[in-house]
Amino acid sequence: MQLLASRFEVYAPDLRGFGKTTPNAPGEVIPTPKVHADDLNSWVQELGLGRIGIVAHDVGAGVAQAYARAYPSMAVGLFFFNCPYPGIAHRWAEPDHLKEIWYQSFHQMDWAAELVGASRTTCRLYLRHFLDHWAARPGLFDDVLESWVDNFMANDNLRGSFAWYRAIDEARRLAMKGLLPKQEAIDLPSRFLWGRHDPLLKVDWTDRLGEYFSNFELEIAEDAGHFVHFECPNLAADRIAAFFGGMPQSVWGGAADQYR
Repeated sequence: MQLLASRFEVYAPDLRGFGKTTPNAPGEVIPTPKVHADDLNSWVQELGLGRIGIVAHDVGAGVAQAYARAYPSMAVGLFFFNCPYPGIAHRWAEPDHLKEIWYQSFHQMDWAAELVGASRTTCRLYLRHFLDHWAARPGLFDDVLESWVDNFMANDNLRGSFAWYRAIDEARRLAMKGLLPKQEAIDLPSRFLWGRHDPLLKVDWTDRLGEYFSNFELEIAEDAGHFVHFECPNLAADRIAAFFGGMPQSVWGGAADQYR
């Protein structure tokens, strides 16, 4: 964001149940991707932003796709880092990949958040596993790990973030069975910068992007794993700026000298 702020108006909204948002009480609305997309649209309207460009990764990429389908006229384009999408299908559950997605099933347990959040030690141990395992270079997050622990130990954020996996579980299982209803391809201009060394969202799984995004470009970040924007910030910022900066100012619907 610091690399982009001189050229774009940049925001990073917290999703419902994450960050500093008000925690959902048990039994409240299930935070599906569509619910998050509606939240995002309400937030955009409240701030009077007009049309927006969306940069998203992993969970946020699921929300961005829901937003593009529900509010296609509100976005000028989508920029994705490693991105779950329906074309992954049954490959989520291939025998050699089950060891990578065990946490998604673990998060279905009512007591999962309580167990992980039993202490800072347990929370740190849990988060460090994913940050080290999914990045191309283990230890990359060591300097900021305590900030991650602070975030997830506060505000009931473990339960709030685990709720994402509970909300998408039915669709996840349908995808694994090959029974997820086919959706129309997203027609918004879409750009993907995908980390080569991600063990969770494999680069080979980009092979069906064309079935779900009718206007896309793909580039492989050769030195990155799952966290492309953190592992290669200069590359990420350069590609984001080129993508959105190359669009005519007229598509934004705002001031001529201000991208959003």
